[in-house]
Amino acid sequence: MSDYQTSEPFRVRQAPKRAAYDRETVHAILDAGYVAHVAFATEAGPVALPMFYVRDGESVLVHGSRKSRFVRLLSVGQPVCLTVTHMDGLVLARSAFHHSMNYRSVMAHGVPEMVTEAEKPHALDLFTRRVREGRAQEARPANAQELKATAVLRLPLIDVAAKARTGGPLDDPEDMDLPVWAGVIPMQLTFGEPVRDIAPMPAE
Repeated sequence: MSDYQTSEPFRVRQAPKRAAYDRETVHAILDAGYVAHVAFATEAGPVALPMFYVRDGESVLVHGSRKSRFVRLLSVGQPVCLTVTHMDGLVLARSAFHHSMNYRSVMAHGVPEMVTEAEKPHALDLFTRRVREGRAQEARPANAQELKATAVLRLPLIDVAAKARTGGPLDDPEDMDLPVWAGVIPMQLTFGEPVRDIAPMPAE
C-alpha cells in the first residue's frame, strides 16, 4: 500500500521517528479500535467528543442525532481532528522522568461530509457489523423514522498520521544500577462473557 501524502502542518513533529504514514499501519490501528475522539471548535470553545466509529475504505464514519450540535456544526464545513489511541503497556523506568507508555495512535484532520440518504443504510450496516460480525443479518435494520433521525458523517483519510511507541524504558546509563524494578506492564482490550438480555414478561 502507498503512503498518505500528509500535508506538512499535520505531520508528526514530536519524536518523528515514531511516525508512520503508510496505509497498512493506519488502517490496522483504526480497525482495532472502537472509540475515536472528535475535536472541533464551537462559539463557546473547543469540544472533544468520544464517538463510536468505523473505517470504510479511505474514510472514517461517525454518526449521531440529526438534531445534535455535533451534526449541525460539522455538516456545514467545520474542520475536525479525529484521534484513535490504543494503550499497549505501562513502561516503568528506573527514574521517574523516564516512565512512559507503549501505544498506537492515529490522528486525522479534515472536513467531514454528510453521507447521502441513499448511502446511509449501508453506512449504518457497517456500524452494526463492527459491533459483531454477522449481527447485521440477525438484528432488525433501521426503519424509515430511525434513518431520518440519524446523520452519518464521513471524514476522508487525507491528512492522517500514525504514531506508536514500543519497547522498554530508556533509562540514563548512570541509573542502570539502581535497585529499582524496570520493565513493561502489558495492557490489552479483552471481552467478558456475554450477559443475555431477557425480554420482560407481557403485562396481564
